[in-house]
Amino acid sequence: MAASLRGLLDDPTIPGSVREAMAADFRRVETMLDRLEREELHIAVFGRVSAGKSALGNALLGRDAFAVGVLHGTTTEADAARLDEASSAGLVLIDTPGINELGGEAREKLAFEVAEVSDLIVFVADGDLTREERDALRTLAATRRPLLLVLNKADRYSDEEREGLLEQLRQHAAGLVRREDVLAVAARPSAREVIEIDAHEREKRTSEAAPADVLALKTRLLAIAEREGKTLSAINAGLFAGRLTDQVTGRVAATRRDVASGVIRQYCIAKSVAVALNPVPVADLLLAGGLDAAMVVQLGRVYGLPLTRGESGRLVAVITTQLAALMGAVWGVQLVASALKGLSGGLSVVVTAAAQGALGWYATVLIGRAAEHYLITGKSWGEHGAKRAVADIVASLDRDSILREAREEILRLLRK
Repeated sequence: MAASLRGLLDDPTIPGSVREAMAADFRRVETMLDRLEREELHIAVFGRVSAGKSALGNALLGRDAFAVGVLHGTTTEADAARLDEASSAGLVLIDTPGINELGGEAREKLAFEVAEVSDLIVFVADGDLTREERDALRTLAATRRPLLLVLNKADRYSDEEREGLLEQLRQHAAGLVRREDVLAVAARPSAREVIEIDAHEREKRTSEAAPADVLALKTRLLAIAEREGKTLSAINAGLFAGRLTDQVTGRVAATRRDVASGVIRQYCIAKSVAVALNPVPVADLLLAGGLDAAMVVQLGRVYGLPLTRGESGRLVAVITTQLAALMGAVWGVQLVASALKGLSGGLSVVVTAAAQGALGWYATVLIGRAAEHYLITGKSWGEHGAKRAVADIVASLDRDSILREAREEILRLLRK
């Protein structure tokens, strides 16, 4: 798994623009590599605002590692600290922002992201689950991380009430959390009143902090780490790497499509103007064929599948043959317009320039998109062949809007 992550980080085919746009994700991969090498198990402490997530983390650690406050939204950024008592097991707690703070959409997004790249999730509640908490629990379960559901502030309830609440939580979490992984804790129990009687039999009332009651949860976490910690880390790193690879692939494809669109547009302009202004009959169409072949060569470079001039010429011939079969009438109009130039000694260029140039533009778009399809599918037309692929591309494009844009652009250029 470490080799797979390292390969993703070092992949030379990923463009710099994609790396920059996904810098945070690549940093996560580096973090995952580090924790795999250190054999750490990352645990996200998750829940709604004021359920006591930070206090629970501190109780497990035995020190104040996470900020705890009375105001909503004390935790605004993810933080992490090693679980000192379990350093040999490599447990690392990650405290996350609350899911339900008003105006805290960005913090909620951060919390879900942290949970997604963690190995195990501790979901903290302080009573029966709200609809929002049940929705969050289902979303987290969909990340395929092991889940523990913890009833915090259990000291506020009587034994009977606590058992009733635990049973309700087990019912809400049925199919998402194992029954034995629904536990009760008291991260910051209320202070206890202590009554002392002095030598004169006078009562003196004081309060003292009660110790945290998190032993059951800590024992459960250590048992999971001991039994399946390494496996969980490897599986979850693999899941994240798989998703990231899909995202990178999508970004690279989008970047290539953007660059390819720019290339096609450049050739649309060059070809349409050249076709419109060339006064020699049919020669403009031959010139157009040369531009099409050059465009296809450049598209091959964009998609990392270089084509020779011969290959590009043959590809253009296949595409134009299919286009001619589909759109013979349109190509006939272009041939007639080309012939008109010769019959009138070039005087009809102004009359036919915009119309013929627009057709040249449209043809370039069709050839460019068809060549893209061929390259994206690995120099292949797919199982249905060139005829079906070209027909689908023709059907997917709005001819009228392309011709309108082309005419406007050509007239603008001719005015110059």
